[in-house]
Amino acid sequence: MSGQNEKEVSSKQIELATLGGGCFWCTEAVFSLLKGVEKVEPGYSGGEIENPTYEQVSTGTTGHAEVIQISFNPEEISYKEILEIFFSTHDPTTLNRQGDEVGIKYRSIIFFYNEQQKEIAEKMIKEITEAKVWNRPIMTKVEPFKTFYGAEEYHKNYFKRHPESAYCRIVIAPKIDKPQKNYLSRLKVQLL
Repeated sequence: MSGQNEKEVSSKQIELATLGGGCFWCTEAVFSLLKGVEKVEPGYSGGEIENPTYEQVSTGTTGHAEVIQISFNPEEISYKEILEIFFSTHDPTTLNRQGDEVGIKYRSIIFFYNEQQKEIAEKMIKEITEAKVWNRPIMTKVEPFKTFYGAEEYHKNYFKRHPESAYCRIVIAPKIDKPQKNYLSRLKVQLL
């Protein structure tokens, strides 16, 4: 019987999504709440140098964005649903900026892994634009995935480890409120 369970677990199809929507502490906290999301890892993508450090990325000279790499089970949450939540929890109309956080590392970007992901992302941007969800043009870039570099250990699970910090209370907590209110059925833990 245990062999059958191991087979079921190993046959679970896991896909990846790599998204940049501002500070990776914020996006990691949001996507960690969702059913079907197996793992969320903060890191860097879209730049010119290998194995960049946070300090290097922060200069804005490496071209990397702060991103999260999401491992998800498409039988529990679709790529489209992930993008819907992505677009609802950050401002995709600002170039290289999210609120007070300014710079290329904070750009809104989707790194696609295959043509299907590219088509879904481009279609969603078109639909959001046509529906005039935002009163400004969508600035989110859609680019092919090349490489992901995991962030330093102290960036991982930042919100969970530092909920009392001012940044977590003022910036991250409101971003978490959106999925808790709008995507209640998608949450791993139901709120009371």
